[in-house]
Amino acid sequence: MGDLSSLGKTIADLNGEMARGLASVNDTATLEAFRVEYLGRKGRVSQLFKVLADVSSEEKGEAGRLLNELRDGITRAFEERATTLSGCALEERLTRESVDMTLPGISRAIGHMHPLTRVQREIESIFLRMGFDVATGPEIETEYYNFEALNIPADHPARADWDTFYISDTTLLRPHTSPVQIHVMESTSPPVRIICPGRCYRRDAQDATHSPVFHQIELLWVEEGLSLANLKYVLELFTREYFGEGYTMRFSGDFFPFTEPSVQVHIKAPGASRWLEIMGAGMVDPAVLSAVGYDPERVSGFAFGLGIERMAMLKYGIDDIRAFLTNDLRFIRQF
Repeated sequence: MGDLSSLGKTIADLNGEMARGLASVNDTATLEAFRVEYLGRKGRVSQLFKVLADVSSEEKGEAGRLLNELRDGITRAFEERATTLSGCALEERLTRESVDMTLPGISRAIGHMHPLTRVQREIESIFLRMGFDVATGPEIETEYYNFEALNIPADHPARADWDTFYISDTTLLRPHTSPVQIHVMESTSPPVRIICPGRCYRRDAQDATHSPVFHQIELLWVEEGLSLANLKYVLELFTREYFGEGYTMRFSGDFFPFTEPSVQVHIKAPGASRWLEIMGAGMVDPAVLSAVGYDPERVSGFAFGLGIERMAMLKYGIDDIRAFLTNDLRFIRQF
């Protein structure tokens, strides 16, 4: 292979062999093996360059040109084959992963708020528009904030009515959201305008109208010069906003340790003959104001508490409180 004619024949034979072998390559792994065989550092083309040492000086330039053309031609051939294989692989993948746009799609239901969440936010919105703030507090409370600060000492008979879940001798799951009012008043000077939504716990046997876990919203307004007339006005506004026009409201006397006087609030739907109880309310007892450092001779206040489940049942005609906790989609989807 020392002369130019022999080198040319060897180059032609190698080109033909490479072309035939390359045409049968159908995957990238085999193509890479061919590339190493022909163009690798110890490949067949590289080995041919070693014959330049045996070629005469007059023919060495032409021999080098032929070998360079061989190497460049084989490189282009491999690149073209790689492009072809890549295009075939892409086409195969697109065919395999194609989507028939005429097939019916899979419907995904859009979620929505639970009815209790919907009612709570609606009630919050009404009072926020009246200028009240939303306050929250811990669900695990001390006896002081749950009872003593609310004028319910240890020997008070009303304390037994709560039937509370105790965690220790002095801590418990709150039976109402009233402790939030005490926390806020201890850290805030009058005027105070808040609503306190949250989850509460009582040892009630579960039935159509009772649940050991329920949700409550309480309101507190403390300022100079407030009276039952202000309480009545706020509740009339709330009744109209929440239930709609035409509802009437009335007070009836009651007793709560933390309010004096205390009332029950009833409403009646347009054309109805029966009054429905919706909440307890009253003027904040002076003892409660004194306990948080307020001067009951200078400020007064009123408060009320309503059950969110109760309000949802009245608004939507639900007759069993257990429906809110069963996660029955047939019930929840109605809202």
